[in-house]
Formats: sequence, structure tokens, C-alpha cells
Amino acid sequence: MSCEVVFPSERVERVFQKALEKIPTDYQSAIVQAIRSLSLNPRPQGKRTKRLKGQVIVSEFIAEYRLRVGPYRILYDVDDQRKKVVLLKLVKRDERTYD
Repeated sequence: MSCEVVFPSERVERVFQKALEKIPTDYQSAIVQAIRSLSLNPRPQGKRTKRLKGQVIVSEFIAEYRLRVGPYRILYDVDDQRKKVVLLKLVKRDERTYD
């Protein structure tokens, strides 16, 4: 299943881009590659991807999945009806990541 990777709003996209710019270059390319792979397989198997328990609300949207790229996490949702992967947040893992 091929999906389109989108942001829910321009504000979320700006915040995501700013977070990506602050990350070291080697992780930036790995994160971009991981996002591209989500368009081909939005729910990859393995330890890097996890369905989140409970409701993780990000900018009025609910993140259902997380993808791990080193110490960074990409929080996203999948809209199967519209065939879209909705990117919500890029964050470095710490004790407050999923609050």
C-alpha cells in the first residue's frame, strides 16, 4: 500500500521542520529516509515502530504510532481511508516525550 506523507497543518509542518534542522546531519538523513519508507509501508514490523498505548495528543491530533530513529522519535498517524501518513511531531527521546 502506497501512502502520501502529509502534515495536518502548516503550523505542525513548521515546528517539525525546525526540529529537524536542529538535529545533527547524520540523523537528519536517517530521519528523512525513515519518513520516505513510511510512504511505502506505514506500519513497518520490528522494534523501531510501535503502536502507542492510550492517547498521545499532539496539536489537537492523536498520534497512534511512533518510529524510532536513534534517540529521536517520529510521532504519526495513519489514515487508511485516504491513504495518508500524517506526521505530527519529531522529538528527541527523554522522560517527557509522550506527555
